[in-house]
Amino acid sequence: MNSTPTPFQQTYFHGTKADLKIGELVEVGYNSNYGNNQHSKYIFLTSTLDAAIWGAELAAGDGNERIYLVEPTGPIEDDPDLTDKKFPGNPTKSYRSAHAFKVVGEVTLWQGHAPDQLKAMKEGLAKLKEQGINSLNE
Repeated sequence: MNSTPTPFQQTYFHGTKADLKIGELVEVGYNSNYGNNQHSKYIFLTSTLDAAIWGAELAAGDGNERIYLVEPTGPIEDDPDLTDKKFPGNPTKSYRSAHAFKVVGEVTLWQGHAPDQLKAMKEGLAKLKEQGINSLNE
């Protein structure tokens, strides 16, 4: 197959509770939403809405759950927490970067996971935390 140039840039999703505006940058160096809540070395994005919904639902803080459309400003790579450990081949299409993402839009209509799914996920993450297992990316 031939690769044909396209005028369209790949847009990704970023789930969070941060209140961002179009044109703002999501950058490294802020407290992470996950793991041990330290300054993050990476920021995360996905090309699936489901993974972004998980990001928004599990994000730290009291703000509203939000899903932004973002464009990376530099290279991205597979998120090793998911692709190397849980889902070889990256079916969640989850990535990380040390470079900023530019907010280009917001998904305002989406449906979260069922309460029992969310509860099970949070319980699983709490067990990992009790075991001292935090994000491998921090």
